[in-house]
Amino acid sequence: MASQRDQFSTYHIEIPVYGNGTDQPRQSPIPEDDEGDTFDYSQRTQWLRAAVLGANDGLVSVASLMMGVGAVKQDVKAMLLAGFAGLVAGACSMAIGEFVSVYTQYDIEISQMKREMKENGRTENGEEAKKKSLPNPAQAALASAIAFSIGAVVPLLGAAFITEHKARLAVVAVLVSVALVVFGGVGARLGGSPVGKSCARVLVGGWMAMAITFGLTKLIGSSGLGI
Repeated sequence: MASQRDQFSTYHIEIPVYGNGTDQPRQSPIPEDDEGDTFDYSQRTQWLRAAVLGANDGLVSVASLMMGVGAVKQDVKAMLLAGFAGLVAGACSMAIGEFVSVYTQYDIEISQMKREMKENGRTENGEEAKKKSLPNPAQAALASAIAFSIGAVVPLLGAAFITEHKARLAVVAVLVSVALVVFGGVGARLGGSPVGKSCARVLVGGWMAMAITFGLTKLIGSSGLGI
């Protein structure tokens, strides 16, 4: 009987009972998603906006200008001079406008930081670190001018080597369409937005600008205004 009791004691199972939650074994925390796997696309907003808008504006503005001139003038020199003038004027306009816009935003942010420093008693070291994260007006202006010039060069190159008038207009329209799709796709990829919608939106907008400019200039030119 004693041996049987000893046999039962060797096979007993202990079930732990916890009186409160403090004695329970800690469970390993569930690993959270790595923050490094996600990218905040808003960090790219300032320079991306300046670059993409500058390139699209240069492409559409100069192409529309050249198409308008080509509607009433068959001379390739007239188209190229008009396009080059549009490149220079547009690049300067984009740079100045972007500089003023970003500098105004910069001044507003600085004023807000100074108010917060007085109210909350923050140190100047923390404010200096915030200032470094603000957009640079000169960099934004330079990016806009360069991007506008890059976009404007596309129709100029397309028209420079085509002597026949109608073929020149067709080549400019095709090159601009391809460039619009490329710029729209690049902007969408960098900004994390749908590529198809962005390309279609940019392409249709460019077509409308060129068609309206060509049509109105052709209408004015054929109305006997001495153009």
